[in-house]
Amino acid sequence: MYTYELSAIVIYFMILLTIGYFSYRKSLSADDFIIGSRSLNYWLTALAAHASDMSSWLFLGYPAAIFSKGMIGAWTAIGLIVCMYLNWKWIAPKIRIATEQYNSLTFSSFFESRLGDTTGLIRLFSALILIVFYTIYISAGLTGMGDLLTGLFNINYSVAILIGILIIIPYVFTGGYVTLAWIDLFQGFFLLGVIIFIPLYLLGGVGGFHGISQSFDMHHLTRSLLPDFSGETFVTIISLALGWGLGYFGQPHIVTKFMGIKNVSEISKSKWIGMSWMTLSLLAATLVGALGVPFFNGTLADPETVFIKMVQTSFHPFIVGFVLCAVLAATINAMSSQVLVLSSSLAEDFYKRMFRPKASSRELLLVSRLGVIFSGTIAFAIAYQKTSTIYGLVNYAWSGIGASFGPLVIMSLYSNRVTRQGAWVGILSGGLTAGLWPYFNTTIAPLLPGFFVSLILNFIVSHLTRDKK
Repeated sequence: MYTYELSAIVIYFMILLTIGYFSYRKSLSADDFIIGSRSLNYWLTALAAHASDMSSWLFLGYPAAIFSKGMIGAWTAIGLIVCMYLNWKWIAPKIRIATEQYNSLTFSSFFESRLGDTTGLIRLFSALILIVFYTIYISAGLTGMGDLLTGLFNINYSVAILIGILIIIPYVFTGGYVTLAWIDLFQGFFLLGVIIFIPLYLLGGVGGFHGISQSFDMHHLTRSLLPDFSGETFVTIISLALGWGLGYFGQPHIVTKFMGIKNVSEISKSKWIGMSWMTLSLLAATLVGALGVPFFNGTLADPETVFIKMVQTSFHPFIVGFVLCAVLAATINAMSSQVLVLSSSLAEDFYKRMFRPKASSRELLLVSRLGVIFSGTIAFAIAYQKTSTIYGLVNYAWSGIGASFGPLVIMSLYSNRVTRQGAWVGILSGGLTAGLWPYFNTTIAPLLPGFFVSLILNFIVSHLTRDKK
């Protein structure tokens, strides 16, 4: 019954294994595994940074927001595009140069060296934040894979996410940074083609943009980015745009891609390639959500399956399998980068810093790979509970990480006044504020209060603890 879909997925993963085989280097060191020895060209850097960003959120979570809320939900995409552009322009060149100067492979090792922290607390606090929020982030990807495999093959959800984790762990375990970058390049182009083709192909069947507009009116969804001038609308817009966009400055799985480029002078080329990819992807994903309203007459039991259901009802099963591989591609790209960052932090920040300062490169590589298994297992346990939507899980984890590290990244690169005490307080206050905020307020995105609490407290504490000369 599912022979065609399964055949397509098997063929797709054979292609990935082939790419992985030719890009894999047998004599990996920890430097190779974590950051690719800073050897990537500008094409690899661009697609690695962007394809590892979107995850299943691009196909499932974000279109669901458009399907449910109308075009006001597109402010999320606008905020992401603007802030990612600023990330390329303000952060990428400086973080690449600075991390090489300090010989830093991870966020926390850079902060520690930059601020002269000999206590180990920056590494400890950073690792704790990453463990908490990245396991939630990875679980969101597993939830997406579970939903996809359940929808495709009608299998039990717990079995589906188990299959997902059994795909991800060996995927990251073998190759590390460079292998993932080459696979990101291939999958980035593949999923871009799919996300653009599907809505354009199906657009005529719902009466084009006029049909979408009529359906929006029928189901009382806004067709405008600015439906009115009320205070509530402006709060919603700011929350959607900055409540997502500001997170880019502090996401290790994205910012570390800047650190791997070979030539700093080529970052500008990467920027334009990556931003073009991102803009086209988000425009197409917006159209998917909007198209879903007339396609399903505004009614869908689970809006996060709008893309999956749309494809399943429109194409031959073999084509369905290939198309939905794009969802797998987006999910795998993001999860593999997140698992790599988390396992690298466990090796560099916990094991080496706390227990084995003189650990060899080969020993750290082994610990990094064991960290892949550890982080994947925890994420599986969270995904198994399925306590939230993909959109909700991604937003929560994105906010916690962005609020913890974003202000510190900016201050570390642009100010000489930040102190290690300010960094300690900034990391913890940002993470705690963003983590606790949804329990008290659901109107304003948790990233906003978390980011500014972290920034302000970092500034104040740094001012109070700075040596007076």
